[in-house]
Amino acid sequence: MLKDAVNYYNELLGNSDLATSSQKLLDEGLESSKLIFGGRRLSPYLRPHFVMESDWKMIKSTCEVVFGALQKVKDAAIGDDSILDQLGVTEIERDLINIDPGYSHVSPTSRLDSFLTDEAYSYVELNGESPAGIAFADSATKIFESLPVMRKFSERYSLQGLEGRSKLLNVLLDCFTEFIGGSKPERAPTIAIVDLDDLPTIKEFELFKEYFESNGFPALICSPRELEFKDQQLSCNGTPIDIVYKRLLVNEYLPIMDDQPDLLRAYRAGAVCMVNSFRGKLVHKKAIFAVLTNERYKHLFNAEELAAIDKHIPWTRKFVAENTENKGVSIDLVEWTRANSHKLVLKPNDDYGGAGI
Repeated sequence: MLKDAVNYYNELLGNSDLATSSQKLLDEGLESSKLIFGGRRLSPYLRPHFVMESDWKMIKSTCEVVFGALQKVKDAAIGDDSILDQLGVTEIERDLINIDPGYSHVSPTSRLDSFLTDEAYSYVELNGESPAGIAFADSATKIFESLPVMRKFSERYSLQGLEGRSKLLNVLLDCFTEFIGGSKPERAPTIAIVDLDDLPTIKEFELFKEYFESNGFPALICSPRELEFKDQQLSCNGTPIDIVYKRLLVNEYLPIMDDQPDLLRAYRAGAVCMVNSFRGKLVHKKAIFAVLTNERYKHLFNAEELAAIDKHIPWTRKFVAENTENKGVSIDLVEWTRANSHKLVLKPNDDYGGAGI
């Protein structure tokens, strides 16, 4: 059915009037909805990505199982230096990770980067710190649903768009409720979207701010230098903050942390609910897959988690001189890597955006 649907959609675009009118509305919608990243339109093409409902259910259930396993890695790592060593956690990161964020989940808002093909569903890496794209995707979905070509397509096929902003807001509120002890807050908490100045993601921050405020939650966008921690209250330009939606990466904060310490001071004092917390760094490391797929840590996971790991997560190792297992066979990692380098990828443990691969 999926191939038939795609073929039909492409046939519809063969109608020049339908394609031209759809392209015009797409361009206008991208501009008016602030779907601009780094000065360019986010998705200037008329072709969306279709996923079968059955595949979507499989993806959801798989992610839930894998995140159960990731939570177990976090729980084990907090008291086990050997796992922290395996993950490549630095001394300063260990100090940050040891701070209790006030809620249990290691990475409440995160993205398992993956590929879905006819043959497999497989993960590439995990963005466990500060994934972008949720608000962009929501706005793009609404635009595509309004296009003439999509309306024509939906006369034959049943469509359902994906939506994430409400779920992200629920995650922030759930973490905040746990943070304050499980009781309902007396007033709507104020949410601060915190990142560095002048980033290409600023348009998405504006979309989130508008969404939070439209649902009754005061919101602001600020950088770490605008934060002040005084009298057990974190604020931005005089506005008290309850929840920090942290889009700031740890690696970006570390160089400025001593000069702009108030975010860390408030977090360490338990004066603000920060999502994601610094503990997200545990699962953001590329080496997280080296823990999940290593026979040394099988005891952490149940049978369902081990099956999902084996099926969907690429075999990964921290590149050191050691003996380990690949597909149940004992190998010398260095020698095996030399012999199989044509089918391997070498990544920096702590980078993103394809840097250093």
